[in-house]
Amino acid sequence: MSKIIYTMTDEAPALATVSLLPILQAFSKSSGVKFESRDISLSSRILATFNDFLGTKVKYENDLEFLSKLVKDPNAKIIKLPNISASIPQLKKAITELQSQGYNIPNYPEKVENDNDLIIKSIYDKIKGSAVNPVLREGNSDRRVPKAIKNYIKSNPHKLGKWNKDSRTHVSSMHKGDFRNNETSLTSDKHELLNIYHYNKNKKKSILKENITVHKKAIIDCSYMSISALQDFIDNQILECKEENMLLSLHLKASMMKVSDPIIFGHVLKVFFKNFIRNNNTVLNEINVNFNSGLSNVFEKLNQLDIVRKEKLVNEIQLDIENGPDLAMVNTEKNITNFHIPSDVIIDASMPAMIKSSGKMWDKSGELRDTKAIIPDSSYSTIYQATIDFCRENGQFDPALMGTVQNVGLMAKKAEEYGSHDKTFEIKDDGKICVETKDGKILFTHNVKKGDIWRMCLVRNEATKDWVKLAVERAKSTSYPTVFWLDENRSHDKQLIKVVKEELKKFDTSELNIQILSPYKATLFTLKEIKKGNNVISVSGNVLRDYLTDLFPILELGTSAKMLSIVPLMNGGKLFETGAGGSAPKHVQQLIDENHLRWDSLGEFLAISVALENIGRTNIKSKILSKCLSKAIEKLLLEEKSPSRKVGEIDNRGSHFYLALYWAEYLSKQNENIELKDEFEMVYNLLSKSENQIINEIDSTQGCKVDLEGYYNTNDEITKQIMRPSHLFNEIIDNI
Repeated sequence: MSKIIYTMTDEAPALATVSLLPILQAFSKSSGVKFESRDISLSSRILATFNDFLGTKVKYENDLEFLSKLVKDPNAKIIKLPNISASIPQLKKAITELQSQGYNIPNYPEKVENDNDLIIKSIYDKIKGSAVNPVLREGNSDRRVPKAIKNYIKSNPHKLGKWNKDSRTHVSSMHKGDFRNNETSLTSDKHELLNIYHYNKNKKKSILKENITVHKKAIIDCSYMSISALQDFIDNQILECKEENMLLSLHLKASMMKVSDPIIFGHVLKVFFKNFIRNNNTVLNEINVNFNSGLSNVFEKLNQLDIVRKEKLVNEIQLDIENGPDLAMVNTEKNITNFHIPSDVIIDASMPAMIKSSGKMWDKSGELRDTKAIIPDSSYSTIYQATIDFCRENGQFDPALMGTVQNVGLMAKKAEEYGSHDKTFEIKDDGKICVETKDGKILFTHNVKKGDIWRMCLVRNEATKDWVKLAVERAKSTSYPTVFWLDENRSHDKQLIKVVKEELKKFDTSELNIQILSPYKATLFTLKEIKKGNNVISVSGNVLRDYLTDLFPILELGTSAKMLSIVPLMNGGKLFETGAGGSAPKHVQQLIDENHLRWDSLGEFLAISVALENIGRTNIKSKILSKCLSKAIEKLLLEEKSPSRKVGEIDNRGSHFYLALYWAEYLSKQNENIELKDEFEMVYNLLSKSENQIINEIDSTQGCKVDLEGYYNTNDEITKQIMRPSHLFNEIIDNI
């Protein structure tokens, strides 16, 4: 029996799983394939981590810990759905909900006042942010658009906003004092343990982290962001934006960069609202306002005040907003700005969405306007400026004619910035940071000021070699131009380029078009090629992998959720990720309000098909399941049975029915395996003749409010009733 682990996650994907997983289990069980679920949702991870606090005999299994071991198994096959990368506001809401459900877990300590608080905070800090992906990604990524999706988009292209040559939209990044410009790097010459120390002006030594394992030939990067340079930069950008009458927007990745980016976010707000803070500093400290958590935290804390003082402070905030440049809006109707919550505007989604919309974002009046996009750190911001420059000069793309961009991403072994969380620190005193060997040799030194953000990143040599190998394999299998996005003028990339050039010598690349270009030049090269209808492979580091696999698919497909994402795990297993579309909280809200779930499970369908195909190398029935599922997916798209945004029309549950119907149809028509043919002829006949009744049973439940009895930890039985509303469909599926 082959096993596929199917992850239970959060929000819309979790709800969809309740409907889809029984179908998968029913269709695959006669083929010797078992779909087993593992819960890595935010609520599950909290409960598993705080088992000792619960005071019951029930112990919650730590499924993330289980999967962290499984990814090293050569037989592992895991389908990983999008999950919440919890910001502190989200984490606190989840804690409050679990407490209200009777779980005796501790609060998140906003202020650490004793050793117990420190322990609890350190535990929660391991859960917040993107705590899942770095653990599971024990391999490098291979992301591309499946042929069925590309063919469908060519016939059914989405609309892109028109670009004008007079567009004033641009990216603003720091030119000094940021991570990019302060970065120093080296390649380790041996396996060793390193320590990070802070020395204050009196040479008093403080331990930041000790016994960091560094493997031989690993690339080590150390850098810091100067907060005084950041504050000066933001101050200038606000003034410039106001003078030019442009919309101001801030773009960070607070979910993945869970230590540094919330701090940067907070400093931007502190500069923007400096008059408000100066006038009310005492009371803001009294009520423990944390600008790192956004304006939502400020307004939440103001509720502690009497109504007169609260209204006074709210009015002062509004005055600062009115006196500053207009802010980009997340939700115009609810007056939610770009500054509301750090996780509201995630750069890899927000920047492509802006570019897709003619380089514009929404203002407070509900109008689209040219935007100053502030991306403080300049490490990768040039890819967006290059895209804006190209679109301004050449106009918008035509999805029906443009080529595709595949990606090979370096992400194994927590590569680069996405593995830096436990080695990132907000500096408490002026002084210097030293990275030292066990025998006291100093490898890195940075002079820092109080408030600066310092970090260390690592890239393992075996991960880099595997990345280059995967890139060459993709280049050979496609003959597409293949570009390594590396900048010879950046300290980290210099080290990486040396390894890439050495590794490429091990392969016959004489008939391949492989280049190394800086991110800006690589962006322009790629855009020119796909504008002509040609295809390109981008080979990038971990952060750029994230950015590029949103940017190009959003232009090409309208969404990144339709990408096929395969992670060949370094020990031989496979991780199949179901797109980069996030966990869609707005979809959940619509379900609660209207009992209509518009989440599109296409990403899941694609991952399932490839996972079954992988097992099909040694299991003919699994191979047939995969082939027929691929045909069913294509028919689903052509018959327009994907979920609609409107209540009363087909939603996620109806789409799952049609997937089952078409899958059974193709299984009943194939002649490679008579057992499968006979089994699914009966299933197809039942589903086909019951189509109208089943769809009526599903659709008749729409249009009314539902109560999941939880958001992060829903009631299982109620969720099942909501997500499997057709008794007839359930009966057919459960009896396969």
